[in-house]
Amino acid sequence: MILTVTLNTAVDLTYHIPTLTPHASHRVTQVIERPGGKGLNVARVLAALGHETVATGFAGGATGAVLREQLAATPVRDELVETAGATRRTVAVVDNATGDTTQLNEPGPAVTAAEWTVFRARFTALLDGAAAVALCGSLPPGIHVGAYAELVRAARAADVPVLLDTSGEPLRRGIAARPDLVKPNAEELAQLTGSRDPLRATRDARGRGARTVVSSLGPEGLLAATPEGLWRAAPPAAVKGNPTGAGDSAVAGLLSGLVDGAPWPDRLARAVALSAATVLSPVAGEFDPAAYEELLPRVKVTPEPDRP
Repeated sequence: MILTVTLNTAVDLTYHIPTLTPHASHRVTQVIERPGGKGLNVARVLAALGHETVATGFAGGATGAVLREQLAATPVRDELVETAGATRRTVAVVDNATGDTTQLNEPGPAVTAAEWTVFRARFTALLDGAAAVALCGSLPPGIHVGAYAELVRAARAADVPVLLDTSGEPLRRGIAARPDLVKPNAEELAQLTGSRDPLRATRDARGRGARTVVSSLGPEGLLAATPEGLWRAAPPAAVKGNPTGAGDSAVAGLLSGLVDGAPWPDRLARAVALSAATVLSPVAGEFDPAAYEELLPRVKVTPEPDRP
């Protein structure tokens, strides 16, 4: 079983409009609603790949009830903790003329100390039997900034491999707790290390405590600093489409490879192929299975020279 943690869950709304014009009214041509938050996106992809997946975190209020109803229609097992505050919504406005997406994210409910205590107990219980755990996304109000570091330490104490995918101070503190893997994007990596050189920043991030750092370079693929060396993985060609959820699909690919015991080149190939297949999907945040199967053997994974 793979456990995913989404402390700041959401109901994701995607509005499609012909053209986005500032200061104007728009007629929405298509509405898509689904359970969201990075960890839930990861869980949904893992389930589609055939992995037994459990999702925990927080959900509350009328929006939380909608989220749980939607999650019940998927193979993902719901172990979310009830919170008194209402689960947030995120709104993605897709300009059909350009393919560009404008994202609006609510902050999320304030989580109380008592609710955090309930969650910690459930998280600890779920670690028993977990093959891996992913800690994903932003922290809702009320959760202390060292929360992910606390959860990383709990997973390590239970001997469960742990992946961390967050940003800012939660990432800085979480990486010091020595997770098995972190997956920052280029901007998150620059904020963490102060360097915009991808190779230097990736190695720097690994030196801060993570066993492995896999950096997302957008359309250029992934750069990985692992105990076995440096690797670069790239799609066979640039893909055009909606990048919503592409990073979460990459996380799912890395976790899938980890629990299957795949070598690093295969893990990275899965991550890149899933990410590209998500960009190509007609539904934002989902991956195109046919595109994934076609892309997987064509992803180029090469050792990266370790330069100063």
